[in-house]
Amino acid sequence: MPFRHPKPVQSSRRIIVGGSDNWRFGFNYTEWARTNAPFFFNDTLVFKFDPPSDTNIHPHSVYLLPNLWSFLRCDLRWATLVANTSQGGGEGFEFVLNKWKPYYFACGESNGFHCQSGMKFFVMPSFRWY
Repeated sequence: MPFRHPKPVQSSRRIIVGGSDNWRFGFNYTEWARTNAPFFFNDTLVFKFDPPSDTNIHPHSVYLLPNLWSFLRCDLRWATLVANTSQGGGEGFEFVLNKWKPYYFACGESNGFHCQSGMKFFVMPSFRWY
């Protein structure tokens, strides 16, 4: 009988960004990413945040920045909007890490002020070797 690899215990995870704090102002997401690493290929990041309303006048968004330089400077000029201010409600906005590359995330609201205040992080997904 030929050797067969055992089935993976878990093929991917669904990870809420920020855990119980969700995607919010005043939280250190770089530290969150460091303590929740490693992230793996095909893991799903879930961004949960309240849509704009009369009681939420400082909404959030999710941008994907093109490189480390843009990430470090919170330069959103070449960033791609992946979740607008109304997409984080309910079960949240899901983003699958489906490429082997670094992903640089940031909130794009308040002309980069949210990003500069800590609403940013990056992950480099790894492959699972079982």
